[in-house]
Amino acid sequence: MQQPEQSVGTAQRVLVVDDDPTVAEVVAGYLERAGFTVDRVADGTSALAAAEARWPDLVVLDLMLPGMDGLEVCRRLRSAGPVPVIMLTARTDQEDRILGLEIGADDYVTKPFSPRELVLRVEAVLRRHPTVRRPGALLRAGGLEVDPAARRATREGRPLALTLREFDLLSYFLLHAGEVCDRERLMREVWGWDFGDLSTVTVHVRRLRGKIEEDPARPTLIQTVWGVGYRFEAAGDRSATPVPPTEG
Repeated sequence: MQQPEQSVGTAQRVLVVDDDPTVAEVVAGYLERAGFTVDRVADGTSALAAAEARWPDLVVLDLMLPGMDGLEVCRRLRSAGPVPVIMLTARTDQEDRILGLEIGADDYVTKPFSPRELVLRVEAVLRRHPTVRRPGALLRAGGLEVDPAARRATREGRPLALTLREFDLLSYFLLHAGEVCDRERLMREVWGWDFGDLSTVTVHVRRLRGKIEEDPARPTLIQTVWGVGYRFEAAGDRSATPVPPTEG
């Protein structure tokens, strides 16, 4: 699946994926009134085709879809490129919620929900992941290099396949290397939430470790400070070094 280029200078595009036509229609209507361009599809295969044709700025994705379920759709979208995902589900099982977060969902909404609240969540997620690229210094530490403007990260020169949230979390750790960051602080400053399920932070740290640590079971970069939170430690390096972007 190839990620097409996003259009520039147009309304942000939201892809709504739900096999319930009433839910899809209501959600799309509220989003359109809020100024978004909306594409609607009813199954996973159509969602991937729609994303390939016009890459969305955000996806509202039902977990329980006919054929390919929402988790698989999310995985395939993530393999094609970074895109924020808000999961919808009629189920309240915590395991489903954790699984959705583990594969990179940025938020999780349980049906029935307020369409207006969903619009506010969409707006909040997009504020945390703006599509406009900003100039900024590279961050380097512990063999890692992060380019905040291009939203690219490498380890020992090899690209890292990070979700949007994992990228933001890694950037935050690099900017605050050597500091102890409790879960409440990470949820507030990385997620932008003043309250929420702190297991969300734990899940994302575990997934990030799996991508940047030599041995995720014995992490040396993102260290656990028991009873408090986490600390990023690069060997012989107490802080990330900002490096001006290369010209040209």
